[in-house]
Amino acid sequence: MVKPVQKILCPVNLRHVKHEQSAYEEASEMAGRRGAELIVATIAPEMERNLNIYDAETYWTGELRKFVAANRHPGVTPRLIVRKGAVHRQIVKLAMSEAVDLIVMEAANPRIRDYLLGTTASHVVAHAPCSVYVVRQLD
Repeated sequence: MVKPVQKILCPVNLRHVKHEQSAYEEASEMAGRRGAELIVATIAPEMERNLNIYDAETYWTGELRKFVAANRHPGVTPRLIVRKGAVHRQIVKLAMSEAVDLIVMEAANPRIRDYLLGTTASHVVAHAPCSVYVVRQLD
């Protein structure tokens, strides 16, 4: 018997949202269709590259709120979470602590040379306590 999906986690890399929104759109659609809770998370780096960001949690929470407000899906009100640390580890830890049923995340975008994107998805798929739906952006 298939376990019902009641909690969906969608990690969003806010540094690349202009290029990567497919997973968020897919997660929102799934949550709406299934009546599931949607958790949208972003992982802030331990050390900010931009030294003007003094309070990373407040800054990234604001950015996440802006992103969700600009990409509303009818009938879905996501819960927002900001964590700090290594992206791949924090996604898995968050999935465990929130007891999510499904993670919906982006695959590596070939136009972006950020090496963490590919290894992040691979790590999450290998270590997540639940199913992982990886969305490939087709150009």
